[in-house]
Amino acid sequence: MEINFFNEEIDLPNLDFLKLKKWIQKIITFYNKKPGIINYIFCSDDYLLEINQKYLQHNYYTDIISFDYCEEEIISGDIYISIDRVNDNASKYETKDTELYRVIIHGILHYIGLDDHTVEERKEMRSAEDKAIKMLFSGL
Repeated sequence: MEINFFNEEIDLPNLDFLKLKKWIQKIITFYNKKPGIINYIFCSDDYLLEINQKYLQHNYYTDIISFDYCEEEIISGDIYISIDRVNDNASKYETKDTELYRVIIHGILHYIGLDDHTVEERKEMRSAEDKAIKMLFSGL
């Protein structure tokens, strides 16, 4: 198990990375999976836009792009998070205290098997995010 945090074009956010690692691991094991190698790359809007254009052929800003390297029960991948977009969304949705955590766990929930293409899937994803955030704020 290895959970890493990197930054591109921005400073790392001021987070308790040890607590985050424990939280992410707890969520993964809650779903009866095992953590593998997970890399979080915090970056700018422009950096993530380039990735979106180059690898997904999308020409728009997004808050997260994840590359899934999961194998069977082992959860692994690279998760790119635009801090610019997260901050904008936190202001827009008035979720300043939770938005970054929601995006951090969103990528993991995708790897576990949750999706968000339909209205019903989005409800399920939001519920799983909310439960995970409650676990984080309740002290794990």
